[in-house]
Amino acid sequence: MSTVLHQAARDAGLAPSILNSQPWRWQVHDDVLDLYADLDRRLPDVDRHGRLMTISCGAALHHARVALAAAGYEPAVDRLPDRGRPALLARIHDCRARPATPESLATCRSMQLRHTDRRLFAAGMPVPGEVLSRLRAAAASEGARLHQLPHQDVVYLGYAARGAQTVGAHDARAAAELHRWTHRGADARDGIPPGTVAGPAARPVPVRDFGLGGEAALPPGDGDDAGAVYMVVATAGDEPVDWLVAGEAVSAVWLTATAQGLTGSPMSDVIEIPGARVLVRSLLPPPGQPQLVLRFGVAPPNEPPASPRRPAAEPVTEAPDAGEDVS
Repeated sequence: MSTVLHQAARDAGLAPSILNSQPWRWQVHDDVLDLYADLDRRLPDVDRHGRLMTISCGAALHHARVALAAAGYEPAVDRLPDRGRPALLARIHDCRARPATPESLATCRSMQLRHTDRRLFAAGMPVPGEVLSRLRAAAASEGARLHQLPHQDVVYLGYAARGAQTVGAHDARAAAELHRWTHRGADARDGIPPGTVAGPAARPVPVRDFGLGGEAALPPGDGDDAGAVYMVVATAGDEPVDWLVAGEAVSAVWLTATAQGLTGSPMSDVIEIPGARVLVRSLLPPPGQPQLVLRFGVAPPNEPPASPRRPAAEPVTEAPDAGEDVS
């Protein structure tokens, strides 16, 4: 079982994360797989409460569960199992044999295909309503809710995004941290490289300005982004366990979207800035705590460059002692 758990943890490295920081680490012991937040990879100025770090780890947790399902196992999962070790976010254990289904295998393939795409989506390629229903069902299956913003509310999301960019630009510490994660060097295995950032373009809702200016190497594409849909992942509560669940829902929704021929990008800046998040919350039916905004559209025929990844085995270790405190 240890080999299977190691492989699931390695596969989980494909999960999306805040600024591609990949802030997780795994430990295998006694047929148990523990997920920890890697606090050395936390973004304390951009993500002051650790919300987006935890959401990122939740996405990795769901990826590991998908990998196990495709390998023929159904695990039990304990979320935040030890209050004395807050960095220990989840424990996967008691993996029962269960034959892989065509759906689980397809979802696992989507892990390899999923990517972030910040380019424009043309108005002539709308997302089918049936696909949107599947995305909502994917979020619900993880205990979260996915709320699609109607056309009349998209303008308010645009206000939130512009406000978040203005506030972020005037926060020297956050701006410096953003710069560190967007100027990692050609050999970096994390962060946001210029080749994955679309150049400037007029949009109803601006995507994050990573401060790259002329360094952004990805043509934004054609159109005015009118083909984009904006969906808010929301939870009833707003505690760390809710953030973790939200991350699992983000993964489930994005993998479902990938399988349905969609691509997109997360919008975390409207969650990071308190005032912007308040505005986004006002667009949701109660009770609803916005955890992340996802922007989706029909995938263009050519894919953008993939985000870099750490070596798959790097964040995975074997615990020498099952009782050791590694938090």
